[in-house]
Amino acid sequence: MTKRQASTFFTAKLLNPVVRAAVRLGLPLQLVVILETRGRKSGQLRQIPVGKTLDGDTLWIVAEHGRKASYVRNIEANPRVRVRVGRRWRTGTAHVLEDDDWRERQRRLPNKVNSAAVRAVGTEHVTVRVDLDPAGAAGPGPASG
Repeated sequence: MTKRQASTFFTAKLLNPVVRAAVRLGLPLQLVVILETRGRKSGQLRQIPVGKTLDGDTLWIVAEHGRKASYVRNIEANPRVRVRVGRRWRTGTAHVLEDDDWRERQRRLPNKVNSAAVRAVGTEHVTVRVDLDPAGAAGPGPASG
């Protein structure tokens, strides 16, 4: 089993279901937000926990498996996303930043626990920036389109 396969199994089968259950129960999550994309093939809405690294109206994500991560490929097909921060959903537009230095980006991010985990399990890192629409704006999310 490769490092990527082990990491994907752990997050998909063990960690993400626990986080999703906590979100459904309304429990506060200090270290993660839920990112919702539209499946590039199925058209279905997909939700994945990602490290909570908000800077004002910008969410920063360092994807540990780069373009091999389904949510990154979904973003490339349709950059409109929703992000659940606490109990609120916000819409935004995601951008995959090819030329961003992900290591330097992580040094500046406040979520050191998530950053360490991403470095440890990652194989092909890439930075994703999500520009959130102003709070209260009713812009289209991944459900449209």
